[in-house]
Amino acid sequence: MIVVAGEALIDLVPSEKGALAALAPRRGGGPYNTAVALGRLGSPTAFCSRISTDAFGEALLGGLHEAGVDVASVQRGAEPTTLAVASISADGSAGYSFYVEGTADRLFSAPDRLPDGTRAVSFGTCSLVLEPGASAYEELMRSAHEQGVFTALDPNIRAGLIPDPDAYRARFKSWLPSVSLLKLSEEDAEWLGGTPREWLTAGPSAVVITRGGDGLTAFTRDGGEYSVPGERVDVVDTIGAGDTVNAALLHRLASGDALSGEAVAGLGADGWGELLRFAARAAAITCSRAGAEPPYAHEMGAL
Repeated sequence: MIVVAGEALIDLVPSEKGALAALAPRRGGGPYNTAVALGRLGSPTAFCSRISTDAFGEALLGGLHEAGVDVASVQRGAEPTTLAVASISADGSAGYSFYVEGTADRLFSAPDRLPDGTRAVSFGTCSLVLEPGASAYEELMRSAHEQGVFTALDPNIRAGLIPDPDAYRARFKSWLPSVSLLKLSEEDAEWLGGTPREWLTAGPSAVVITRGGDGLTAFTRDGGEYSVPGERVDVVDTIGAGDTVNAALLHRLASGDALSGEAVAGLGADGWGELLRFAARAAAITCSRAGAEPPYAHEMGAL
């Protein structure tokens, strides 16, 4: 079982170009997208979050059910669902503005225990920024690591939600001793102001950097550096691409019984090449369609 912990929200995505284009609601949130992608790929997955009881919340819960994701760890609340208004640039990349005051997911509380059979827990995005829930997710991250559970982190920086960048950067560094696998984009790495080698010395067994259409690179503690190119595709938008990479990495590691720091550090060139190519393919499929619509297992083909 892979547990994904973090927010679920509604992306309001423009249906065409122009500032006054109609906005189409789509299920989203980095952790939510990761959980759905894992379910579609066939990994036993559970979602750990707090979701509104409003109509958007019901739709979010329905998407998890459709993907086969276990929702027993989902908390519910009467507060509204967080909204993220997306803007799509000419190259398909997405920017966001958020409506987060008084929303349900911010009131998440750490569970007493993880689901039975939990092998990994994935964290990231807004859930690690917005209090009081951020502290609860941080508590869960540290406790999972202390129990020997594999932990994955994608900070997925949303700078507009971070009032004190320096304080967040310090907090990010404090998480690293509790992280097994760190994945982040080139843009996130630049904003955080560190390097993969610096982060590796703090705790993670591997750091994966995504470079958009240029592919992915993995760095390991033993000095390894492994890169693959991106798969070419007609990009509709990039919403959910990084979240799909999270899911693809975890799914493939779980399939290879490699959800441990030692196993990840020892994958070698062939292992990392196969793993990164799988993630690149999954992300490309997501980019080929509107919104966060990660691939199903049957769409992935054979590598």
